[in-house]
Amino acid sequence: MKAVTIKAYAKINLSIDVLGKRPDGYHEVLMVMEQVDLFDMVKVIWLEDSDQDEPFIRLSTNLSYLPADSRNIAYKAAELMAGQYGREAAGRIVIKIDKRIPVAAGLAGGSANCAAVLHALNLLWELNLDLGTLMKLGAGLGADVPFCLAGQAALNEELKLKEDPRAGTCAVASGIGEQLEQVPPLHVWVLLSKPAISLSTAQVYGGLNLEAIPERPNTAELVAGLKEGNLYKISKNMTNVLENYSLKEYPVIVYTKNKIVQDGKAYKALMSGSGPTVFGLYTSKRKGTAAFLKMKTLNQETFLIKTL
Repeated sequence: MKAVTIKAYAKINLSIDVLGKRPDGYHEVLMVMEQVDLFDMVKVIWLEDSDQDEPFIRLSTNLSYLPADSRNIAYKAAELMAGQYGREAAGRIVIKIDKRIPVAAGLAGGSANCAAVLHALNLLWELNLDLGTLMKLGAGLGADVPFCLAGQAALNEELKLKEDPRAGTCAVASGIGEQLEQVPPLHVWVLLSKPAISLSTAQVYGGLNLEAIPERPNTAELVAGLKEGNLYKISKNMTNVLENYSLKEYPVIVYTKNKIVQDGKAYKALMSGSGPTVFGLYTSKRKGTAAFLKMKTLNQETFLIKTL
C-alpha cells in the first residue's frame, strides 16, 4: 500500500471579466485568481492488488450528500489517470476527502480535490509528469483545475514541483481559465462568508447578459498593482462581472456583501467566482477578527484566513 495526503487549497477571484461565449459553449474569460489558506485534505491510497470484489476506485468524504462516483470531479480525475496510464489491472485507488471548503461556493473546492488526485497519482505511480502535462490533463476536467494544480505544486513540498515556473499561488487566467500567467500574490487577511445557498456556475454564466455589463475590471492595472504591492491600485480594479447576475437574483449575497463592508469595515469586498461566497480584505488580523465575529453570527460558513 502506498498513500499520499495533499492540501487542496481554495481560491478567490480578485477579478473576473467575461469576454464572450465560445462556439464550444464555454465562456472566454480574463481573471485574476489567488489561493487562500483554507483547504480540504485529500488522501489517495494505491493498493497493489486486483480484488475483484472491490471497485477499482472508491471515494468517500466527510459529507454524506456529496456524490462518491463519476459525478464527483475527483473521481473523474482518477478515471482519467487510470485510463491514460493503464493501471486498472494493477491495483485499486482509494480516495478520502476531508471537506473544509464550502461546497458550490465559488471557491473551487471541487477543482482543488480533482487537482489533488492528479498530483497524488502522479506521485504514487512514479509517472514523473511535469506540471504542464498535469495542467493539460486537468483542463479537460474543469477550467479551475490547472490553477489549483499550480497552487498545490507551489504549496505542497512533497510534490517536488515547487521550482517549476508554472507553480504559483496567484495568476492571470485567460481562455476558459486554463491559460495561466503567474503574478506576485497579494498578502492580506481574508474574511470569507458564504450565505446558506448554493449556486451553479453554469446557471450564473448562462444568466449573465454580456451586453449589459456596466463595469469591467482593468486587469492590466490590477496586475501592475500586484507587482508594485500597491493595495489601493489592486482594490480599485477588483471587479467581478458575474455579480451582475448573482447579486440581482440572490439578495442574500447583496446583504452579505453590504454587511462585510458596513459592519465588517473591509478594505474591499467582492463575490468570489460565481458565488455565493463574498470575501473582504483586511490589512490587519485585529480588524479581520472583529469582522469575522460579526459575520459568523450571520453565516455559519465564515472563515478568517490569509492569502497565499
